[in-house]
Order: sequence, then structure tokens, then C-alpha cells
Amino acid sequence: MSAPTSSEDKPRKPRKRRPYAPRVPIEQRREQLLDAALAVIVNDGYDRISIDAIAKRADVARAVVYGAYDNLDALLTALLDRQQARAFGRLLETIPNTTEGPRDPAVFVSETVRRMSAMLHEDPDTWRLILLPPGNMPPVVRDRIEVDRERFRLRVESWISRALTARGDAPALDPQILAHALVACAEHFARFALTDPGRFDAARLTGQVEVILGAIWPRTP
Repeated sequence: MSAPTSSEDKPRKPRKRRPYAPRVPIEQRREQLLDAALAVIVNDGYDRISIDAIAKRADVARAVVYGAYDNLDALLTALLDRQQARAFGRLLETIPNTTEGPRDPAVFVSETVRRMSAMLHEDPDTWRLILLPPGNMPPVVRDRIEVDRERFRLRVESWISRALTARGDAPALDPQILAHALVACAEHFARFALTDPGRFDAARLTGQVEVILGAIWPRTP
């Protein structure tokens, strides 16, 4: 009879290796990782964002992620930099500079709603990153979004102040409060557009904006 086979004699199963990441230019690798991070946030929420989750989504090892970014905060900051350039830069362009002449409030705001609707339709993932419920949103993300939100609100407030000054018959509106209200409404309905697009369409919203603002801020004859 043959001697019993010991555990040391049994063939070992090969260890599963981590995915091999082909060598690519660093900028291309960073873009790949930012895309992976955005996909994790959009699909799973901020609760699931981590270096491991990003590496798995990009099909690379953790070392590859750390080779491109020092840590998760650095990666998320880079992601927000990129998305801010795509989203908030374009959003700020919907608000005229304070050096421009005043425009009819109802018409201006309804135009802004239409432009925002188009942006949401063209790049929904970017806006999900910004407008998703905070949950366990990392502080670096929350702080950056608040800075961008304030930039937009201040631009709205400046335009309202200029328009009020140009119209001596304008009602006694508070530009700061009105700007906060308009930005809050814009974010509220933008979330509906992302999560339930059939609930409030752009035409319905712009129509009501013109009615409401036209009532409290009548057009000049």
C-alpha cells in the first residue's frame, strides 16, 4: 500500500493574482480612475466610495490608484475639479455678468431653467455627483460643492441687485433672500429631473416661473 499523502504533498491551487494594469500615460490613467470613481458614486452612492471600490471598478490594483493619486481625498478633489469645469463653469455662464444691463426677470429665469434642463439631460452623471443626497459624503466633497453653490448664488444675487437698482418701480425684494430661494428651487427640481424626469418637464416649470415672477415683478411697459 502506498503511504497516505500529506497536506504538504497535495498540489496547491494557484493564488488569484490582481488584475494587471497595462502601462499607460499617467494623465490617461488618472482620467480612467476619475471615470471609475464617478461610476461608483452614481451607482452605489458616496457610502461605497473607497480606493478599493475605485480599483475594482477600473479593474486595476490598489497600487495603480495610489500611483496616480496620493489618497482618496486627492482623487475626489481631482474629480470635482474636472466635473466643476464641465458643470458649474457652464452653469455660471447662464447668469449674466453684473456689467451687463438688466433683463426681464421672468424671461431671464425661464431661460436659465431651460438651459439647466438641457445640461441635466446632456450630462446627468455630473449633476448626480453634485445633487445626490449627502448621506456619508466625504467632507472634501461637501465643502467643495458648498463653495461652488455659493459662487452661483452670489452671481444670482448680484444680477438681482443690479436689476432692482435699474428699476425704480421694482417691489421691495431682498436680493439675498430671493437668490437663496431661486437656487434652492433650482436644486430641488433638478433632483426631480434626475430621479423622476417625467414628473416636471421643462415647459411646465418655465411656464410657472414666468407666471410667478411676472406677478411679483411686473414687466416694464
